[in-house]
Amino acid sequence: MPNSITKLFNIKYPIIQAGMIWNSGWKLASAASNAGILGLIGAGSMYPDVLREHIQKCKKATDKPFGVNVPMLYPNIEEIMNIIVEEGVKIVFTSAGNPKTWTKWLQDQGITVVHVVSSVKFALKAQAAGVDAIVAEGFEAGGHNGRDETTTLTLIPMVKEQLEIPLIAAGGIATGKAMLASMILGADAVQVGSRFVASTESSAHDNFKQVVVDAKEGDTQLTLKELAPVRLVKNKFFNQIEALYKTAPSLEALKGLLGRARAKKGMFEGDLEDGELEIGQIAGLIHDIKPVADIVKHMVEEFEAAKLNVAKL
Repeated sequence: MPNSITKLFNIKYPIIQAGMIWNSGWKLASAASNAGILGLIGAGSMYPDVLREHIQKCKKATDKPFGVNVPMLYPNIEEIMNIIVEEGVKIVFTSAGNPKTWTKWLQDQGITVVHVVSSVKFALKAQAAGVDAIVAEGFEAGGHNGRDETTTLTLIPMVKEQLEIPLIAAGGIATGKAMLASMILGADAVQVGSRFVASTESSAHDNFKQVVVDAKEGDTQLTLKELAPVRLVKNKFFNQIEALYKTAPSLEALKGLLGRARAKKGMFEGDLEDGELEIGQIAGLIHDIKPVADIVKHMVEEFEAAKLNVAKL
C-alpha cells in the first residue's frame, strides 16, 4: 500500500498507532512498528527521564521507524524536545498547542513533524506552520477532543478539500472497513487509538482494557468542555461531573473535582470508579484483547477485502 504517508515514515501500511497517555509505552510502540505500521510513544503521561527510558527501550525492541507524540500543553516541554533529539527520534506528532512553536526547530534537527487538529481552521494553521502532515481527529475519538464536535465523516473531506499536504484520519477507526472509508473520503492514512488500547502490549491496566471490551454504544460521552473537552466512559467519576454541572459550577469547582492524576488512576492503575477512563465511541465495536500484530493483520486483510467489494459495485 505505498503512498505519501508510507513513504514519509518508511512504513509498510498507512496506519499509525496513536500516542495515548498511560496506554502507549515502548512495548506498544515497538510492537506496532514491528507489525509494519508507525508506533508512537505517548509522552503526555511521562516525566522526561521516563520518556528517555521508553525511547531507549523502544530502540532496542525494534529496528523500524517509530515516533513520539507530544502534547505541547504539558510542562517540561523544552526538556522533552531535547531528549527526543538526543535520542535520535526522527518522527514527532505534536498536539494541544501552536504548531509554530516547535515545527521549524524540530525539522531543523532532521525530524518529520505531524500535528493533530480537530478542525479545518487549525489544519490550515498547521499547514502554514510548515508541518509535514496533518492528523484530523473527529468527535468520536477518545481522550481530549475538539470543541466543535465535528465527526470524522464530515471533518476528513472538509480538511482534504483545502489541504495540500498528506492527511491522516483519526476518530472512530478500528477496522479495515473504516480505514477504507477514511481513505475514500480523502485520507492518506489512519491513526488508530482505542483498538490498540485493547491490545496485549498496551500499558493500560487490565481492568481498563476489560472496560473497553465490555463497552456498548452510548457508554462514552464528551465532557469538561470548559477545561479541555475529553471523551470519558460513564462511571462514578463521570456521574460526579454531571451532578456538578447541575449546580452551574465555576471553572475552579470543575478543576477541583478533576484534581490531579485522575487519568493515571483510571487507565494505568485500574480504578474504574474514581479514575478518568478515556476511550473512543468505537469501543462498542472492540470485543477482544489481542496482540498488536494480530490487530494489524486483521485490519489490513479486512481493508483489502472491502476494497475488492467496493470495486465490484
